[in-house]
Amino acid sequence: MKNKYSKGRGVVVLVLILAILLGLGYYAYTIISSTGVGKDKSIKLGLDLAGGVSITYQVEDENPSDAEMSDTVYKLQKRVESYSTEATVYREGDDRITVEIPGVTDANQILEDLGTPGSLEFQTPDGEVFMTGDMVADAQAASTQDSYGNSQYVVELTLTDEGAQLFGEVTSANVGNNLPIVYDGSVVSNPTVQEAITGGKAQISGMESYEAAEQLASYIRIGSLGLELTELRSNVVGAQLGTDAISSSLKAAGIGLAIVMVFMMVMYLIPGLAASIALAIYTCLVIATLYLFEITLTLPGIAGIILSIGMAVDANVIIFARIKEEIKSGKSVSNAIDIGFKKAMSAILDGNATTLIAAAVMYWLGTGTVKGFASTLAIGIILSMFTALVVTKFILHSFFALGARDEKLYGRAKELAPIKFIERKAIWFLISIVIIGAGFVSMGVHAGSGENILNYSLDFIGGTSTTVPFNEEYDLATLDSEVVPLIEEVTGDSNVQTTQVQGSNDVIFKTRTLTQAEREQLINVFVENYSVDGDNISMESISSTISSEMRADATKAVVVACIFMLIYIWFRFSDPRFAVSAIVALIHDVLVVLTVYAVLRISVGNTFIACMLTIIGYSVNDTIVIFDRIRENLKNARSAKTADEIKEIANISLTQTLTRSIYTSITTFVMVFMIYILGVATIKDFALPLMLGLISGSYSSIFIATELWFVMKKRIGKNTIS
Repeated sequence: MKNKYSKGRGVVVLVLILAILLGLGYYAYTIISSTGVGKDKSIKLGLDLAGGVSITYQVEDENPSDAEMSDTVYKLQKRVESYSTEATVYREGDDRITVEIPGVTDANQILEDLGTPGSLEFQTPDGEVFMTGDMVADAQAASTQDSYGNSQYVVELTLTDEGAQLFGEVTSANVGNNLPIVYDGSVVSNPTVQEAITGGKAQISGMESYEAAEQLASYIRIGSLGLELTELRSNVVGAQLGTDAISSSLKAAGIGLAIVMVFMMVMYLIPGLAASIALAIYTCLVIATLYLFEITLTLPGIAGIILSIGMAVDANVIIFARIKEEIKSGKSVSNAIDIGFKKAMSAILDGNATTLIAAAVMYWLGTGTVKGFASTLAIGIILSMFTALVVTKFILHSFFALGARDEKLYGRAKELAPIKFIERKAIWFLISIVIIGAGFVSMGVHAGSGENILNYSLDFIGGTSTTVPFNEEYDLATLDSEVVPLIEEVTGDSNVQTTQVQGSNDVIFKTRTLTQAEREQLINVFVENYSVDGDNISMESISSTISSEMRADATKAVVVACIFMLIYIWFRFSDPRFAVSAIVALIHDVLVVLTVYAVLRISVGNTFIACMLTIIGYSVNDTIVIFDRIRENLKNARSAKTADEIKEIANISLTQTLTRSIYTSITTFVMVFMIYILGVATIKDFALPLMLGLISGSYSSIFIATELWFVMKKRIGKNTIS
């Protein structure tokens, strides 16, 4: 078969691709150079990277219960996610709630948009309250067209189950009547019931403008809180990780990407060069997409991008391995390229589809960190498949048309004797049991000594917030090097969070929960070392920023994602044992990472969830590629029936994909390792368990998943396969 490109067409395609790369590169450079310095074309950064607005509300109700406070915190969390998925809400003291919204700098505008949370009532025509705001699940402004094609502005309501039932009963009895919506004693809307509304969704029409619809929707959303709140204070706060976090992360990502490109070109020659160009285009596309879709980038989001870069390389590695195999079987280079892409398609689609399912479910059910991670991961997956399957293929065909036709430039697969992985399954299982067992023993030892089984940060268990009005301004680097060590000496807390209040010399330090004696000692430290007026230092107990409801949402998202992945793998491979063994391997990796956190006592905070999600996404993708090769080899050997024959096929499949597994692990590991070497302290605490998790993901894919599939497939007591 001839290459589909003539020399002239090859030149045109290659020049066009290089022109696109230059254009995208310039656009991406403009975005990156603007990010973090307040210019236009800047990626929205989270509170940890760029700061934002902090608003504290006072609860007007007397003696609110813990249940009422928790419910209000959770609902307010859902409301402020319209500004950023990375917004956080937590309790401060017994009757205050603080909202931190990253990526914004105008507190007054946020307060105006958000409104003052008050009471909301839905009344009958005679003034009787039949429904309160907490029965509204959501309210959004929208623009629709009437039967004449004219635009009209509406507010779309989604009700809770209880609200839907009440609303259905009242609207059925009041068709043609008005049902006032009352906010803090004032009627904000007086819509007429056109028909009985029993489906749990309603629409308020006749708004004079979209802005009016947005304002009414805001009243309804914020009025659905269980408690009435008033603004106590609002501040613009600085980045929690400092400006160095952005520059060091970018430098680490750039160096890591360069190393990966060199590695690909050394190992795969012409295909490696094509992959490097495609990878550069992919990176620029990710940056552009983050900016264009106004996605807030935080540390968990960076994790999603790192993982997607590793998976982008992985797709190319799978393709190039296939091309080598086809050349070895006697195919021409041109045919090998086409057949290699075709045979690699199923592994790439299945591996990325399972991870995309996980990302979609996590975004759908998750909140905060989970949503931020899921969105960047999903973007990365979609773009990586496009660049690997489309861009790389165009470039390879162009290189071939320009004269790169010698098979030595593409490589030839080596004949490898099957490694006896299955025969040593007991050893692999034992190693995993010992490692995971060490984690449980460590947690048991700490529990027995009265400590937490994991080193939970205040993100999970809450703590004490200390606001110190210094007499002069200190930058974040000075605070971290001079002030924080003094706080650590008093509190014994190695995970102090520092936040500057812009426009003043105030600095907020968040630590573990302090005793009264520790509070007094810490105040004396500031008075003696920095001449601060002790009476002006305020201390408040704060709740966790990751509430129990958010943890429940994250857990539910992961569980549902695993169920959907299991169903997909079962459907695609027509064998539930593939699905079960893939999920068990995933659980294995989660437990190994948990062991790392337990034994090394790494702080379990906001990044813990991101780390676990990264491992889940990576582990499933790695396992699916191997299972795809087993499925293919089983089809090619239809006569295989005995356990020994199936064992041989499993060993051959693992051997054939071993190089790919190692190369993909190396490229992904390099990206994380560079961030560990060059990143700030918080990023290092995240990168270390992530690196060990990547190693675990590769280990489970090679030594656990296939072996477990074989054990389940083998009939007990018989030397045959069912």
